[in-house]
Amino acid sequence: MEDISSMLPLLLLFVVMYFFLIRPGMQKQKKEKKYLEALKAGDKVVTKSGMHGKLLSLNDDGTCVIETGAGKVKFERSALSMEISEKLNASVAKK
Repeated sequence: MEDISSMLPLLLLFVVMYFFLIRPGMQKQKKEKKYLEALKAGDKVVTKSGMHGKLLSLNDDGTCVIETGAGKVKFERSALSMEISEKLNASVAKK
C-alpha cells in the first residue's frame, strides 16, 4: 500500500504533463497535417518566414511553388504556416 502512495505523485505529474503538453501538441500536429493535405492551387498562403504568395502548384515530392511579388519560389510544404495563412484568408474574406 505504501508503494502505491509513494508512486501517486509521479503518476499524477505524468497525467498533468500529458493533458497540458503532449496531447495539445499532438492535436495541433494533426490539424496542421490536415491543413497541408487540403491545400490546392490558387490558395493564398504565408510561409513561416513571413513570405506571402499564391500557390501555383503542389508537387508529389512534398514541395510547392508559390507566386510572390518577386516571382515564383519553390518551398517545402512544411514551410507553410497554418495559423498565419488562416488569419490572412479570414481577413480577406471579411472585406
